[in-house]
Amino acid sequence: MLEKLMGSVCGKIKDDPKKVEQQRKIKGTVVLLKKNVVDVTDVCASIKDRFHELFGKGVSIQLISSVHCDPSNGKKGKLGKETYLEDWVSKFTSLNANDEAKYDVVFPWDESVGVPGAFIIKNHHHSQFYLKNVILDVPGHEELHFDCNSWVYPTHRYKYDRVFFTNKTYLRNDTPEPLLFYRDEELKNLRGNGKGMLKEWDRVYDYAYYNDLGTPEKGEDYARPVLGGSADYPYPRRARTGRRPNKKDPNTESRLYIPSLKAYVPRDERFNQVKLSDFIGYALKSVGQVLVPEFKAVFDKTVNEFDTFQNVLNLYDRRIELPNGHTLEKIREHIPWELIRELIRLDGEKFLNYPMPDVIKEDRTAWRTDEEFGREMLAGVNPVIIRSLTEFPPTSKLDPRVYGNQNSRIMREHVEKNMNGLTVDEAINNNKMFILDHHDALMPYLRRINATKTKTYVSRTFLLLQDDGTLKPLAIELSLPHEDGDAYGAISEVFTPCDHGIGNSIWQLAKAYAAVNDSGYHQLVSHWLNTHAVIEPFIITTNRQLSVLHPIHKLLKPHFRDTIHINALARQILINAGGVLERTVFPARYAMEMSSVIYKDWNFTDHALPVDLIKRGMAVEDPNEPHGLRLMIEDYPYAVDGLEIWFAIESWVKDYCSFYYPTDDIVKEDSELQLWWKELREVGHGDLKDATWWPNMQTRGDLIHTCTIIIWVASALHAAVNFGQYPYAGYLPNRPTMSRRFMPKPGTPEYVELESEPDLSFLKTITAQLQTLLGISIIKMLSSHSTDEIYLGQRENPEWTADDQPREAFKRFGTKLVEIERKIMERNNDGRLRNRTGPVKVPYMLLYPSTSDESKIGGLTGKGIPNSVSI
Repeated sequence: MLEKLMGSVCGKIKDDPKKVEQQRKIKGTVVLLKKNVVDVTDVCASIKDRFHELFGKGVSIQLISSVHCDPSNGKKGKLGKETYLEDWVSKFTSLNANDEAKYDVVFPWDESVGVPGAFIIKNHHHSQFYLKNVILDVPGHEELHFDCNSWVYPTHRYKYDRVFFTNKTYLRNDTPEPLLFYRDEELKNLRGNGKGMLKEWDRVYDYAYYNDLGTPEKGEDYARPVLGGSADYPYPRRARTGRRPNKKDPNTESRLYIPSLKAYVPRDERFNQVKLSDFIGYALKSVGQVLVPEFKAVFDKTVNEFDTFQNVLNLYDRRIELPNGHTLEKIREHIPWELIRELIRLDGEKFLNYPMPDVIKEDRTAWRTDEEFGREMLAGVNPVIIRSLTEFPPTSKLDPRVYGNQNSRIMREHVEKNMNGLTVDEAINNNKMFILDHHDALMPYLRRINATKTKTYVSRTFLLLQDDGTLKPLAIELSLPHEDGDAYGAISEVFTPCDHGIGNSIWQLAKAYAAVNDSGYHQLVSHWLNTHAVIEPFIITTNRQLSVLHPIHKLLKPHFRDTIHINALARQILINAGGVLERTVFPARYAMEMSSVIYKDWNFTDHALPVDLIKRGMAVEDPNEPHGLRLMIEDYPYAVDGLEIWFAIESWVKDYCSFYYPTDDIVKEDSELQLWWKELREVGHGDLKDATWWPNMQTRGDLIHTCTIIIWVASALHAAVNFGQYPYAGYLPNRPTMSRRFMPKPGTPEYVELESEPDLSFLKTITAQLQTLLGISIIKMLSSHSTDEIYLGQRENPEWTADDQPREAFKRFGTKLVEIERKIMERNNDGRLRNRTGPVKVPYMLLYPSTSDESKIGGLTGKGIPNSVSI
């Protein structure tokens, strides 16, 4: 793994030494990482930079005054003398990323410049370097901190000066006049000119449609519609790359020919070397874990099938035996040794074996129980869909002129036999009926989906809240488009629980079809669309319109880390035409198109957790409750833990924003803030710009609520729907992503097989072996924390702001999160709360913040709330 190196240099003053001795000096520290250390394979970088130093082409810094303008240079801040960094050649640079070295830098004190508020840095070397921070000790003043965290390329790569500001915070109207030009100019540079293909050294944040998913030159099967910019296919914007149009379809952007990590994202948004190394390591090992089981499957009696549940379990609980005497040496004939060496990472896993998913660690069959099936709607990987049932039978919102009658065909006699003596009306009136409903979201695409290799239904699952707090599945309604056409409505069949014989086998299949729906919706909407995709425009707009000096930029910046990069990688290998998602999730080629249609109903304000719970009927307002909400299911782990996290974030954001915005008028008069919000609505989420639910951004309340939602979505919501993927879906029979044949009908060979070999029939219905291996490999990678992860309540640099009150408020936020961790552990240990662990004995830890240093271990921890959508 490539490691960081902290290096720095001493100041080299070109004035007469005796004169300098008489002057007062500004002393400080510069910390940077040289390219040849970050990328140890680049031997030339160090040699060429040393050569440049010998000829006087080094790195210079000029301080910019925050108090005095230069009369000869308009209103720009007065510049100090240019100072060159020395000892680049002679200073020893450690190869240990954790062995930080600090070196002095000295500037001549110039009274006419006064206290600096920024500096210009020029890199005359051949190679770029990563500037982490600069600390200056100005005589008679407090220590100045410059939190830089940026790659600085050679000067010829830029048409402007690289400027860095102190960690002081200013609204634009309060910015010292000498810094105002540099503040505005920096934002102008980050916006770019909207033209040309962007290069790695460009720092441009700009918008584009999702027009880079298809490869139409491969044929119609690989063509995909442009998402965004139309009423038919609205979508959030992504970061622009400027690649040339595809020769086959000029509306499609050309793609990189080989799956690559080199897709353009603004350089400072790319993974750092620790994160990139972890990502590649997890990816390579996941790929390796696919190869041998699939190779072995060639010798099975049924190719590309699991014959028994034990075949599936063999992926985890023992070393994989290679077929027909094949050894590691034989495998080397097919896999490069460099890859094998990477696969054998010291992460505690068996070579080429998957780690045991949590859902089957304690009990190999508990996942099949009805109680666990219902519990995972409250505490699994997708706990954000279930809602209260308020009408029976439920009606559809699909246009009957297009889709006919799509209302539910369920009847009271289907469910009342299992309702413990209650009637449907009594259960609804007492808030005891719930539904997991994927019917309307998926039905418009089901006919096209089933024209592929997929053979599945859309589902409605009905549940009863019992006195012990658990959910009891009552019925599952499976529906297909009418064979005579969409306008004829749906063909539906209702299945109810049965605990023996063929009836039980049919019920297990019905649950599997419902799980297929939920898995696909989770990946496409709950996870990708509602966290990854919707957050990216906020990142782009923030960098284009809010200066690094702006308080809201400082507040939100940690919650944007790595998101643009992981989204770019997703477009390259996951959500593209023929990518992993299309190969492993049932909507296949219609996956992203379907998510676009669902985006039409996206509502930013609905992502406030209290609003979401009330809208789904999972909570009601109650002033007697601690947070003013009463949950309809008291033991709803996602909601219980989530509300504590939500209100902790809200309290922190309120304290922070109130410090900089003591009145509503300041919000209205903040020009950068208003431009930020206008561009976000009209461009970043421009296809929904006319929606009436957008906050007006005229009050402190609007600002606080908006920032709280952004932070919640980027941190806690993403954690709740992402890091449980491998614990629950790593064993794919629990959450299959595809179904390949319909429910067997009496009198058919499939029905006979279901009677005689129900497990084999189940496995032949759900995801096939290769798709299973690909699917669990990718979710294993996506469920793994990087070792450099920064979690909610943590900051990379304790000197992120010079203002004491916001820093104190942030400390209170961290203390509150520690208290929430304690409460979560107490709840998980309370045996009365059956939904906290369930039959599978998996404690709910997905909203456990992980504030301690133990969080730095990385990997499949099954807990922790990273600050951002970072994987």
